[in-house]
Amino acid sequence: MKSLAEEKQALRREIRSLRRGFVMAGGLPDIALPALLERRIAKGTVIAAYLPMRFEADPGPLAQRARELGARIALPYIETPAVPMRFLEWTPGDETEVNNHAIRQPLRHAEELVPDIILTPLLAFDDALHRLGQGRGYYDRAFAHFGNALRVGVAWSIQEVPAVPVESWDEPLDAVVTERGLFSKAAL
Repeated sequence: MKSLAEEKQALRREIRSLRRGFVMAGGLPDIALPALLERRIAKGTVIAAYLPMRFEADPGPLAQRARELGARIALPYIETPAVPMRFLEWTPGDETEVNNHAIRQPLRHAEELVPDIILTPLLAFDDALHRLGQGRGYYDRAFAHFGNALRVGVAWSIQEVPAVPVESWDEPLDAVVTERGLFSKAAL
């Protein structure tokens, strides 16, 4: 019998392969900002997005629409695993640096912002809106720290699975946005 950690690792391998094949097949539609989320954005709303790594769903079109509605965009900034992830202001065209996880992030002197909505990458999600991430816990800790922020996963629909293995520290999402629309448990 596999441990929970082994189940998560096996699911990560499976979904990475599935996601890679999906993206390599091409013809990917943009993921649009759903009307229910759009209504929550006003001038000054802070949206934490991310710059996608290879094969991740791109939140760029969602962030761009949010900017058109007056939102400020922040990206995650990671120093070390011991230091909580922060969100620093970013505008398309701003210079970035690459951290120890090969993730592009704002330069350290950018203004730190408190997110109202956190757009988060993920490997897998289920209909209970549990999220399987890369396994480092940065987003789970950020969700706990920014408890009032709306947590929205961004993924391809093929990343939905029947059940995500969940541990006590895993924080659920409020919604997931895919190329097929919005998945949420309750009205946003």
